[in-house]
Amino acid sequence: MFRALGSCLVLLASVGCQGAVAEAPAKCQPLNASSPASVAPLASQSATAPAIPPELAVPEGAQLLLKARGKGAQIYVCAPKPDDANAFDWKLKAPDADLFDDQGAKVAHHFAGPTWQANDGSSVVGNLVKKLDAPDAQAIPWLLLVSKETKGPGFFEHVTHIQRVATSGGKAPALGCDVSHLNAEVSVPYEASYYFYASSGTSPSSKPD
Repeated sequence: MFRALGSCLVLLASVGCQGAVAEAPAKCQPLNASSPASVAPLASQSATAPAIPPELAVPEGAQLLLKARGKGAQIYVCAPKPDDANAFDWKLKAPDADLFDDQGAKVAHHFAGPTWQANDGSSVVGNLVKKLDAPDAQAIPWLLLVSKETKGPGFFEHVTHIQRVATSGGKAPALGCDVSHLNAEVSVPYEASYYFYASSGTSPSSKPD
């Protein structure tokens, strides 16, 4: 469904963000960022980290390893509500998306866990820390996650924090889930920007393969 054009990753360094609230993230000043001396970022990549509400900020000094745009679907299954077996609602089953760098090259895949797997085979599983409503009421929330598990060797074994921001689409349908559609699945297209961080001083390879 998506083109795989390469595997270059951008390596950046970040500092904390102060300011805006989730309802108006554009008012948050963009984070200044520069590449660490041990790595060389791609010249065409932006050298700035995202404008992030303070509630989703990563620890001061965390190093921005990768920014990528995710494109795919949020998959929902029709299931009974936890507090009422006679009522039904769409429940998130898993994401299914590919992540692309600024040049359009596929760099990773995103699936159940939530898990992100880089082209080099390394992966990180996230654990939700904070969720904020997106400015767009039709979009899935913005998230801050911490690493629960990583596998390497490879690029994603160094990840400690993940942000999902600038979301578009992906919300579960408002209708269509009832007893006659029990266990039915629906895929809702979405996009989101993902930012992966490591602890200060990490110097992974600039390519995952």
